[in-house]
Amino acid sequence: MSEFEEPLKGFRGKVKLFPLPNLVLFPHVVQPLHIFEPRYRQMVRDCLTDDRYLAMALVATRSGLGFFGDPPLHPVICVGKIFKEEQLPDGRYNLLLHGAARARIIDELEPCGKQYRTAQVEILEDIPPASQQTSTELRKSLGRIMTQWFSPQPDAVLQLRKLLKSELPLGTLCDVFSFALPIEIEVKQELLELVDVEERARHLIEEIRKLEQPEPLPIPPTGRRKFPPDFSLN
Repeated sequence: MSEFEEPLKGFRGKVKLFPLPNLVLFPHVVQPLHIFEPRYRQMVRDCLTDDRYLAMALVATRSGLGFFGDPPLHPVICVGKIFKEEQLPDGRYNLLLHGAARARIIDELEPCGKQYRTAQVEILEDIPPASQQTSTELRKSLGRIMTQWFSPQPDAVLQLRKLLKSELPLGTLCDVFSFALPIEIEVKQELLELVDVEERARHLIEEIRKLEQPEPLPIPPTGRRKFPPDFSLN
């Protein structure tokens, strides 16, 4: 099995934290990262020699200082696994991080000589809809509103329909769309915190209704259009 089929293989419940004020990672998606701060270079070095897991955490910007004088974090985070890395000559890193699972911070741990933050976490599992009928209806509703939203971009609609016809479960589709769509960051965090898939789907549908439709893409010289938000699960 690949690491994507067993995304938490080897995970021991303790994770290195990468706080950011403007990014929410979701399970099932891939996020490129450029690491340049010394403390996060140290974090990545330790990740690569350990279990390769780190967690993206959204900074709670409206609060004061939290653990050990650091900015507080939203307690629900996304544990990701580094599956590809490049170390640059000056010590910076380029990474591809695969979202593995939702998790909740149980306890933030003492730094123990490290410049970065670590926490003990519990993994959060999806709660599926109450019935297959509910799941099917929500999938259709999500498909309709996504197709309508992307209607100015026919190539995007074609790729969207492939996703909707795939065997990906409803919760995974919601995560992929929540990550890729231009939704406000605090709303993305709300969607990350929803382990009930039915609630997540309904909340996402409501948020898509608030979005302005994208502009039609210019046709490049090859005559092909690029699908704007990257829905690839890699």
